[in-house]
Amino acid sequence: MAPDPIPRASYRLQFNRQFTFDDAVALVPYLQELGVSHCYASPYLKARSGSPHGYDIVDHNALNPEIGDDRSFGRFVTALARHGLGHILDFVPNHMGVGGDDNAWWLDLLENGQASPYADFFDIDWHPHEKALRGKVLVPFLGGYYGDLLENGELHLAFDAQRGEFSVWYLQHRFPLDPRTYPGILEYGLERLKERLGADQPRLAEYQSLSTAFTHLPARRETAAAKLEERRRDKEVHKRHLAELCTAEPRIGAFIEENVASLNGEPGEVATFDRLHEVLEGQAYRLAYWRVAADEINYRRFFDINDLAGLRMERPEVFAATHRLVLQLVAEGKLDGLRIDHADGLYDPAGYFTRLRMEIHAALAERAEPAGGGTAPDFYLVAEKILIGPERLVDGWPVQGTTGYDFANAVNDLFVNPAAQRDLDRIYARFIGQRGDFAEMLFQCKQLVMEAQLSSELTMLADMLDGIAQSDRHTRDFTRNGCRGAVAMLVACFPVYRSYIAANRVSEDDRRYVEAAVAQAKKRSPGDVSIFDFIRRILLEDTGAPEASRRRRAARFALKLQQYTAPVMAKAQEDTAFYRYHRLVSLNEVGGDPRRFGTTPAAFHRANQERAQKWPYAMLTTSTHDTKRSEDVRARIDVLSELTDEWRKRVGRWARFARRHKRMVDGIPAPSRNDEYLFYQTLLGVWPLESPGERAFDDLRERVLRYMLKAVKEAKTHTSWLNPNLAYEEALDYFVMAMLDRTGRNPFLADFLPFQARVARFGLWNGLSQQLLKLTAPGVPDIYQGTEVWDFSLVDPDNRRPVDYRRRRDLLHRLRAVARGRDGARLAQDLMEHPEDGRAKLFVTWRALEARHRFPEVFAGGAYLPLAVTGAQADHAVAFARQANGRTVITIATRWFATLLGDEKRLPVGEAVWTDTGIELPNPAAAWENLFTGETVRPDAAGDKPRLSLARTLACFPVALLVPAEVGS
Repeated sequence: MAPDPIPRASYRLQFNRQFTFDDAVALVPYLQELGVSHCYASPYLKARSGSPHGYDIVDHNALNPEIGDDRSFGRFVTALARHGLGHILDFVPNHMGVGGDDNAWWLDLLENGQASPYADFFDIDWHPHEKALRGKVLVPFLGGYYGDLLENGELHLAFDAQRGEFSVWYLQHRFPLDPRTYPGILEYGLERLKERLGADQPRLAEYQSLSTAFTHLPARRETAAAKLEERRRDKEVHKRHLAELCTAEPRIGAFIEENVASLNGEPGEVATFDRLHEVLEGQAYRLAYWRVAADEINYRRFFDINDLAGLRMERPEVFAATHRLVLQLVAEGKLDGLRIDHADGLYDPAGYFTRLRMEIHAALAERAEPAGGGTAPDFYLVAEKILIGPERLVDGWPVQGTTGYDFANAVNDLFVNPAAQRDLDRIYARFIGQRGDFAEMLFQCKQLVMEAQLSSELTMLADMLDGIAQSDRHTRDFTRNGCRGAVAMLVACFPVYRSYIAANRVSEDDRRYVEAAVAQAKKRSPGDVSIFDFIRRILLEDTGAPEASRRRRAARFALKLQQYTAPVMAKAQEDTAFYRYHRLVSLNEVGGDPRRFGTTPAAFHRANQERAQKWPYAMLTTSTHDTKRSEDVRARIDVLSELTDEWRKRVGRWARFARRHKRMVDGIPAPSRNDEYLFYQTLLGVWPLESPGERAFDDLRERVLRYMLKAVKEAKTHTSWLNPNLAYEEALDYFVMAMLDRTGRNPFLADFLPFQARVARFGLWNGLSQQLLKLTAPGVPDIYQGTEVWDFSLVDPDNRRPVDYRRRRDLLHRLRAVARGRDGARLAQDLMEHPEDGRAKLFVTWRALEARHRFPEVFAGGAYLPLAVTGAQADHAVAFARQANGRTVITIATRWFATLLGDEKRLPVGEAVWTDTGIELPNPAAAWENLFTGETVRPDAAGDKPRLSLARTLACFPVALLVPAEVGS
């Protein structure tokens, strides 16, 4: 049975060498039993060897051999089809993995520079302001200064006699030489070869002629079509000829190897490296220390990662070359959906999605024709687009929606009590000794990122702006330095990840973002602010100018600027500010804003209604491979917003216990109070539900330590990836290990564990509600691998640990067997009495997915109706109905359990808890069946509207999924 084109629910699998296609085949029956409709695969195209994630693709048109070959992929696709499951792929169009020796396009580019057929595939500025780099690409893969590594013999020239080509190697990186520079190696000491072969030897003449032929190859900068073709053809002919010559006359091969050895120099004898340096200077690249990239790199990267080079996906030939395999899979019926990674990195996302949708439609038409014609089925397409604040997905994009970070934050906010904001502000400020202003912190982090990590891109934008300024007598007095400062200020003030301005296209949202950034930049700038009006005019007026040249130049600046604002925001907010601002770290999530402290059910309902209307098939997520914390960790930390007084007392005591475990580093105790505050929240979030044995405890300590070390490096306050402070990191290591020492008396753990157990218990109930809301709200819910049971993971690599699927399979089989043979209420009570084993979350997941399968029309685009909650505990429940074709399904979720229950040992069920609280129903059904308990509940007859008592509905389980009894039966 073919899957529906729009998923009911997806399950994310992380593929790598430890989890292959064949491993996934074994898992497919479990996924079907669980109730998902689609397997959602991490990137599995050919990536860098050993890649743990697959986002460093080196060949878009081949499968990753570490994950499987065509046969194992075929088994995987066949297994999915046999079980009626669809298949979604996480696709990476923005960038490729470069460096190493495995990206053929990149190696060709290094060899041939602008004469390479791939010169315009990568987003390279071949004409940078730095004259020494014109016609070259900076290659910042060296672990130290170029001159030092060269003279240490770490840059090693090598000759591949079988291929007839020269390369310089550094560790795993290969840097091919331009064949036009081969003669400098081939002809060195030629008299020696003449003596060995004899001046009249035909092979010598052949060798000399071949060297001359290399010299006469068209130069890299000769880019006329005929010259490009001549170079591409002849260089390969000459290399093959050289290889054949070395085979036919071994003395020639030996002579070349002697020259190679000579060029490689002798460490300690500086002059012996001059010739190798001269050879390298003649190449299409400049080798550089990796630190140089921040200031001088002239190719766009994925954020600041040097070995992920940006692609020019706006070029039709690049699109065609990178999408060949994926479109073939679509045409063959092996792929039913795509998730597009890092949409904001693309030059023109709208243009990309339009082209992709058009090509997919053509591929689907191919699929439909052999089957007898008919209309091509729809295809699921979602964009990884991070929305913050009031931002909304661009209406014109031909996608089903985002990948769901907006939902993850909206649903998490429900479990944060807004009334606690002032208390937690005070507690945090008192603990760290200063008031935190997240807006100002984010501004400063953006400035830091632009100067320390993305400075070269800023310089390029400044050069573009300066060029525009100098072309007009009214603006030529704006200096290059002034342009640089103005661009930096505007980007630091930009309120969202990016806008989507293009030639003749400025939306009202784009206009609002630019106006806000300009206004804020003017307020912050002490000098002449007229340059911001100049930039505003370029972005909002010149992009629609009647003159083609002016419009083209303005649009290019706008598009490149927008490609820059997105990584600056991501690096500054997600990877810096979120590791500095720790008031309540469950709010520090991708797409989140710590300034938005909690939400109301009304706001949550509005977001759901808008999604139901505009993006009914958007993906809904709560955990991903990129989330800072898993859904269940956030659900625990949210509880602190209900226990502010106890939290204040606890962290005060813990800080006193911790003093003796701190060391003085640079005159202050380490770790800092801010990092210490993060440590306590992290520990509350990840501590196991059951007391860990010795081995599990050692693993926990290592996980927490690795996380804390990553966190302080990302924060860039006391140490960083770029400038490690080993003394601080060692002090942090000692602190974590000492605070988590169980070998003797530990007053911290003695005080921490009872509080942690309390928070964890309330967090479990949060987790059940959160899961149910995700599985029934408008959209397509996604389950990140393993999170169908409790999962207390931190940011990657912690959230990419292997999943124990055998345990999950066994739990589901036992649940299904028990559910068939036992009274539903008794099963629910059993799950409530043992929530720590994960069955309760798995049960909610399975039952809700089963409901999505039974009532597809309700969940696939059905109407969304908020339901009023009334009574003494109304603040603790959220309810809504989904309706379609006369059928109704009701979701009831509960929250804020610490204030609801007080005692963590109480269960959030029954009349003693819910008293007179009830839900106003959308229609007068005589009775409703609770799909979690099997019980039938009847509405109260009194009043104008039918009302469902929570005391009866939640008599033995804290959440409910209801259908009219005659339907449920």
